[in-house]
Amino acid sequence: MTHQQLEEGELVLCTVDKIIGTTVFVSIENNREGSIVVSEIAPGRIRNLRDYVVPKKKIVCKILRIIKDNVELSLRRVTNKEKKEVMDSYQLEKRYESILKTILGEKTESTVKKIKESSSLSDFIKEIKENPKKLETLVGKNESQKIIEILGKEKQKKSFVKKEINLKSKKPNGLLLIKEIFNDASKKAEINYIAAGKYSLKVESINLKKADQELQELIKEIERKSKKLGLEFSEKAKK
Repeated sequence: MTHQQLEEGELVLCTVDKIIGTTVFVSIENNREGSIVVSEIAPGRIRNLRDYVVPKKKIVCKILRIIKDNVELSLRRVTNKEKKEVMDSYQLEKRYESILKTILGEKTESTVKKIKESSSLSDFIKEIKENPKKLETLVGKNESQKIIEILGKEKQKKSFVKKEINLKSKKPNGLLLIKEIFNDASKKAEINYIAAGKYSLKVESINLKKADQELQELIKEIERKSKKLGLEFSEKAKK
Protein backbone atom coordinates (compact mmCIF):
# COMPACT_ATOMS: atom_id res chain seq x y z
CA MET A 1 0.00 0.00 0.00
CA THR A 2 1.37 3.44 -0.88
CA HIS A 3 1.10 6.44 1.38
CA GLN A 4 -1.57 7.91 -0.89
CA GLN A 5 -4.06 5.06 -0.47
CA LEU A 6 -6.84 5.19 2.08
CA GLU A 7 -8.46 2.43 4.10
CA GLU A 8 -11.71 2.06 6.04
CA GLY A 9 -11.21 2.81 9.73
CA GLU A 10 -8.25 5.10 9.04
CA LEU A 11 -7.99 8.53 10.64
CA VAL A 12 -7.53 11.41 8.17
CA LEU A 13 -7.02 15.14 8.43
CA CYS A 14 -9.63 17.05 6.43
CA THR A 15 -10.42 20.64 5.52
CA VAL A 16 -14.08 21.64 5.46
CA ASP A 17 -15.01 22.88 1.98
CA LYS A 18 -18.74 23.56 2.16
CA ILE A 19 -21.97 22.66 3.92
CA ILE A 20 -24.97 21.81 1.77
CA GLY A 21 -28.17 21.02 3.65
CA THR A 22 -27.25 18.43 6.27
CA THR A 23 -24.10 17.19 4.56
CA VAL A 24 -20.57 18.48 5.09
CA PHE A 25 -18.13 18.22 2.19
CA VAL A 26 -14.41 18.11 2.89
CA SER A 27 -11.09 17.73 1.11
CA ILE A 28 -8.71 15.12 2.47
CA GLU A 29 -4.96 15.71 2.68
CA ASN A 30 -4.09 13.50 -0.30
CA ASN A 31 -6.41 15.34 -2.72
CA ARG A 32 -9.44 13.11 -2.19
CA GLU A 33 -12.95 14.38 -1.47
CA GLY A 34 -15.13 13.21 1.36
CA SER A 35 -18.52 13.80 2.93
CA ILE A 36 -20.01 13.65 6.42
CA VAL A 37 -23.75 13.20 6.96
CA VAL A 38 -25.31 14.99 9.91
CA SER A 39 -25.67 11.82 12.02
CA GLU A 40 -21.88 11.38 11.88
CA ILE A 41 -21.07 14.92 13.01
CA ALA A 42 -21.88 14.54 16.70
CA PRO A 43 -24.09 12.42 18.98
CA GLY A 44 -27.58 13.69 19.78
CA ARG A 45 -29.63 16.34 18.05
CA ILE A 46 -27.71 19.01 16.13
CA ARG A 47 -29.43 22.38 15.85
CA ASN A 48 -26.68 24.13 13.91
CA LEU A 49 -23.94 22.31 11.96
CA ARG A 50 -21.73 25.38 12.14
CA ASP A 51 -21.35 24.84 15.87
CA TYR A 52 -19.16 21.86 14.90
CA VAL A 53 -17.82 22.59 11.41
CA VAL A 54 -17.13 25.74 9.41
CA PRO A 55 -15.53 26.17 5.97
CA LYS A 56 -11.70 26.10 5.93
CA LYS A 57 -11.55 24.53 9.40
CA LYS A 58 -9.31 21.46 9.76
CA ILE A 59 -10.96 18.46 11.38
CA VAL A 60 -9.94 14.86 12.09
CA CYS A 61 -12.30 12.21 10.72
CA LYS A 62 -12.56 8.43 10.57
CA ILE A 63 -13.15 6.71 7.23
CA LEU A 64 -16.39 4.71 7.25
CA ARG A 65 -16.62 3.64 3.61
CA ILE A 66 -14.93 4.33 0.30
CA ILE A 67 -17.37 4.29 -2.61
CA LYS A 68 -15.81 5.12 -5.98
CA ASP A 69 -14.64 8.75 -5.80
CA ASN A 70 -16.35 9.58 -2.52
CA VAL A 71 -15.02 8.86 0.96
CA GLU A 72 -17.73 8.64 3.63
CA LEU A 73 -16.44 10.00 6.93
CA SER A 74 -17.34 10.34 10.60
CA LEU A 75 -16.40 13.17 12.93
CA ARG A 76 -18.21 11.91 16.04
CA ARG A 77 -16.39 8.56 16.12
CA VAL A 78 -12.99 10.22 16.61
CA THR A 79 -11.82 10.32 20.24
CA ASN A 80 -10.05 13.33 21.74
CA LYS A 81 -6.89 11.24 22.00
CA GLU A 82 -7.05 10.28 18.31
CA LYS A 83 -7.70 13.89 17.33
CA LYS A 84 -4.68 15.10 19.31
CA GLU A 85 -2.46 12.42 17.79
CA VAL A 86 -3.38 13.37 14.21
CA MET A 87 -3.13 17.12 14.85
CA ASP A 88 0.26 16.72 16.58
CA SER A 89 1.49 14.74 13.58
CA TYR A 90 0.19 17.47 11.22
CA GLN A 91 1.96 20.21 13.20
CA LEU A 92 5.18 18.19 13.17
CA GLU A 93 5.02 17.74 9.39
CA LYS A 94 4.38 21.46 8.92
CA ARG A 95 7.44 22.22 11.03
CA TYR A 96 9.55 19.88 8.92
CA GLU A 97 8.23 21.48 5.72
CA SER A 98 9.27 24.86 7.09
CA ILE A 99 12.80 23.56 7.76
CA LEU A 100 13.06 22.17 4.24
CA LYS A 101 11.81 25.46 2.79
CA THR A 102 14.57 27.47 4.48
CA ILE A 103 17.12 25.43 2.50
CA LEU A 104 15.30 24.25 -0.62
CA GLY A 105 13.10 27.29 -1.33
CA GLU A 106 10.94 26.72 -4.41
CA LYS A 107 12.05 23.09 -4.63
CA THR A 108 10.30 22.29 -1.34
CA GLU A 109 6.88 21.48 -2.77
CA SER A 110 8.16 19.01 -5.38
CA THR A 111 10.55 17.45 -2.84
CA VAL A 112 7.82 16.92 -0.25
CA LYS A 113 5.51 15.51 -2.93
CA LYS A 114 8.18 12.97 -3.91
CA ILE A 115 8.77 11.98 -0.27
CA LYS A 116 5.05 11.47 0.34
CA GLU A 117 4.76 9.02 -2.55
CA SER A 118 6.13 6.33 -0.24
CA SER A 119 6.20 7.75 3.28
CA SER A 120 4.98 10.47 5.60
CA LEU A 121 7.32 13.43 5.94
CA SER A 122 7.88 12.81 9.66
CA ASP A 123 8.79 9.14 9.03
CA PHE A 124 11.20 10.24 6.29
CA ILE A 125 12.87 12.80 8.58
CA LYS A 126 13.23 10.18 11.29
CA GLU A 127 14.84 7.82 8.79
CA ILE A 128 17.35 10.35 7.40
CA LYS A 129 18.56 11.16 10.89
CA GLU A 130 19.87 7.60 10.89
CA ASN A 131 20.66 7.45 7.17
CA PRO A 132 21.49 10.94 5.73
CA LYS A 133 22.48 9.43 2.37
CA LYS A 134 18.82 9.05 1.46
CA LEU A 135 18.30 12.81 1.74
CA GLU A 136 21.56 13.50 -0.11
CA THR A 137 20.34 11.41 -3.04
CA LEU A 138 17.12 13.42 -3.12
CA VAL A 139 18.35 17.03 -2.73
CA GLY A 140 22.14 16.97 -3.14
CA LYS A 141 25.06 16.91 -0.72
CA ASN A 142 25.24 20.61 0.25
CA GLU A 143 21.50 21.02 0.87
CA SER A 144 21.37 17.70 2.70
CA GLN A 145 24.14 18.72 5.12
CA LYS A 146 22.39 22.03 5.90
CA ILE A 147 19.05 20.31 6.57
CA ILE A 148 20.65 17.66 8.79
CA GLU A 149 22.43 20.40 10.74
CA ILE A 150 19.16 22.26 11.41
CA LEU A 151 17.37 19.04 12.42
CA GLY A 152 20.21 18.22 14.80
CA LYS A 153 19.75 21.54 16.63
CA GLU A 154 15.97 21.32 16.80
CA LYS A 155 14.45 20.30 20.11
CA GLN A 156 11.37 18.22 19.48
CA LYS A 157 8.36 18.53 21.72
CA LYS A 158 7.69 15.40 23.72
CA SER A 159 4.26 13.94 24.34
CA PHE A 160 3.40 11.60 27.16
CA VAL A 161 0.89 8.86 27.90
CA LYS A 162 -0.17 8.12 31.46
CA LYS A 163 -2.21 5.24 32.90
CA GLU A 164 -3.08 3.88 36.32
CA ILE A 165 -2.85 0.30 37.55
CA ASN A 166 -3.71 -1.53 40.76
CA LEU A 167 -1.14 -3.93 42.16
CA LYS A 168 -1.67 -5.67 45.51
CA SER A 169 -0.55 -8.74 47.40
CA LYS A 170 -1.57 -10.55 50.59
CA LYS A 171 1.74 -12.39 50.76
CA PRO A 172 4.20 -11.58 53.60
CA ASN A 173 6.81 -10.56 51.01
CA GLY A 174 4.25 -8.89 48.75
CA LEU A 175 5.88 -5.43 48.95
CA LEU A 176 9.23 -6.85 47.90
CA LEU A 177 7.60 -8.63 44.95
CA ILE A 178 5.93 -5.39 43.82
CA LYS A 179 9.25 -3.54 44.12
CA GLU A 180 10.90 -6.27 42.05
CA ILE A 181 8.36 -5.76 39.24
CA PHE A 182 8.69 -1.97 39.34
CA ASN A 183 12.50 -2.09 39.39
CA ASP A 184 12.40 -3.52 35.85
CA ALA A 185 9.47 -1.36 34.72
CA SER A 186 11.12 1.87 35.93
CA LYS A 187 13.69 1.49 33.14
CA LYS A 188 10.91 2.07 30.59
CA ALA A 189 8.49 4.39 32.38
CA GLU A 190 8.12 6.88 35.21
CA ILE A 191 6.27 5.16 38.07
CA ASN A 192 4.53 7.02 40.89
CA TYR A 193 2.70 5.82 44.00
CA ILE A 194 -0.86 7.20 44.26
CA ALA A 195 -2.46 5.36 47.18
CA ALA A 196 -2.56 1.87 48.68
CA GLY A 197 -2.15 -0.54 45.77
CA LYS A 198 -2.53 2.24 43.16
CA TYR A 199 0.25 3.42 40.85
CA SER A 200 0.61 5.62 37.78
CA LEU A 201 2.88 4.84 34.81
CA LYS A 202 4.04 7.52 32.37
CA VAL A 203 5.94 7.13 29.09
CA GLU A 204 7.31 10.08 27.09
CA SER A 205 8.19 10.22 23.41
CA ILE A 206 8.22 12.65 20.49
CA ASN A 207 5.79 10.19 18.92
CA LEU A 208 2.49 9.93 20.83
CA LYS A 209 1.48 6.69 19.11
CA LYS A 210 4.82 5.10 19.95
CA ALA A 211 4.53 6.20 23.60
CA ASP A 212 1.07 4.64 23.82
CA GLN A 213 2.28 1.35 22.31
CA GLU A 214 5.26 1.22 24.67
CA LEU A 215 3.04 1.81 27.69
CA GLN A 216 0.54 -0.85 26.60
CA GLU A 217 3.36 -3.38 26.17
CA LEU A 218 4.80 -2.47 29.56
CA ILE A 219 1.42 -2.92 31.29
CA LYS A 220 1.00 -6.33 29.67
CA GLU A 221 4.49 -7.26 30.86
CA ILE A 222 3.65 -6.16 34.42
CA GLU A 223 0.40 -8.15 34.27
CA ARG A 224 2.25 -11.31 33.16
CA LYS A 225 4.83 -10.99 35.93
CA SER A 226 2.14 -10.24 38.51
CA LYS A 227 0.19 -13.40 37.68
CA LYS A 228 3.38 -15.45 37.78
CA LEU A 229 4.19 -14.10 41.27
CA GLY A 230 0.60 -14.43 42.50
CA LEU A 231 -0.10 -10.70 42.82
CA GLU A 232 -3.46 -8.99 42.30
CA PHE A 233 -3.28 -6.86 39.14
CA SER A 234 -5.85 -4.70 37.36
CA GLU A 235 -5.75 -1.74 35.00
CA LYS A 236 -7.88 1.30 35.72
CA ALA A 237 -10.82 1.33 33.33
CA LYS A 238 -11.15 4.23 30.88
CA LYS A 239 -13.92 6.69 31.66
